[in-house]
Amino acid sequence: MKTYIAIILCAVPFLCSAQYTDLINSNRPGVSKSAYSVGVNVIQVEAGPYYVKEKHETLDYDVSGAGVDFAARYGLLWEPLEIIVDGTFQNDKQTYYGSDVDKEYKRSNMKYFSMGAKYLVYDPNKNAGEDKPNLYSWKANRKFKWSRLIPAVSVYAGVNYDTEFNPYTPYGIEGFSPKVSIATQHNFANGWVFIMNLSKNRIGMKDSYGTSASDLQYIFTLTHGFNEKWVAFGEYQGIKNDFYSDDLFRLGGAYLWNKNLQFDTAVTFNVKDTPTVFSLNFGASYRIDLHKDKEITAKENGTSAKQETERQNNKEFYKFGEEENNDSAPTEYKMD
Repeated sequence: MKTYIAIILCAVPFLCSAQYTDLINSNRPGVSKSAYSVGVNVIQVEAGPYYVKEKHETLDYDVSGAGVDFAARYGLLWEPLEIIVDGTFQNDKQTYYGSDVDKEYKRSNMKYFSMGAKYLVYDPNKNAGEDKPNLYSWKANRKFKWSRLIPAVSVYAGVNYDTEFNPYTPYGIEGFSPKVSIATQHNFANGWVFIMNLSKNRIGMKDSYGTSASDLQYIFTLTHGFNEKWVAFGEYQGIKNDFYSDDLFRLGGAYLWNKNLQFDTAVTFNVKDTPTVFSLNFGASYRIDLHKDKEITAKENGTSAKQETERQNNKEFYKFGEEENNDSAPTEYKMD
């Protein structure tokens, strides 16, 4: 779910010491959030419509409708810091079949709306520097590295906002409530990225009956980039609370139109019948790139002028060697 040069375009950014990347870094079309931010002074909008169909066998009703997912992200002050506003609006028709006359209810509201800040607290590559290539073995440069098992880690804190008499939330829930989450991200070789999210929503909130309205969610997302344009992903989302619990699965992909624009699609489904869920979505992500790189001196970078020259020469030699094998390997290795 992120972007490229070694790949990643759906919701998965690059592994580098800075947050900013040359290509758009989107969280779509999945619902997980990557550990990395968009970069200072980058404004990014991610949105798309979806169709949803539900059927509850026990309560004998179905739901048919459409909605839109949206998110606005902004890199503020420091590279690890990102401000996020996101939500989902849905408009549907719920039909009950339990009596002689079918009862239909039209519903329309925000399923959720939140705002908060995410901060990268640990980046495994921040002080690792660039791996020196093996100039004699392409295979050695592509082998698995145990250091990749150490993920990048970010934390998020924000608030949910729920309106009164919302059909998609527990009865009696209204106003602001705390939300916290943690995100980890592994960037493996060959374009594989694995993201995990754990979040707690509506902390301390109770419905009109005194039942806890807080929910726990956990998301696991695996993405794979096939080339510099296409990426596919699979995702599992678990939702646990007293109002609604589910296990949702997503499959989809994304296409990089240019460095600032991405298109995506995904399908969502579950494996239970209380209710069954099927959803199809399409979307896009677009960024306004106002980022300016900070000049880093050799002293700040921890290298002398001689060491930096040697590093750049090694990198160019390595890329030249890769071009000779472009039928089976990418030509850029910023991920290593």
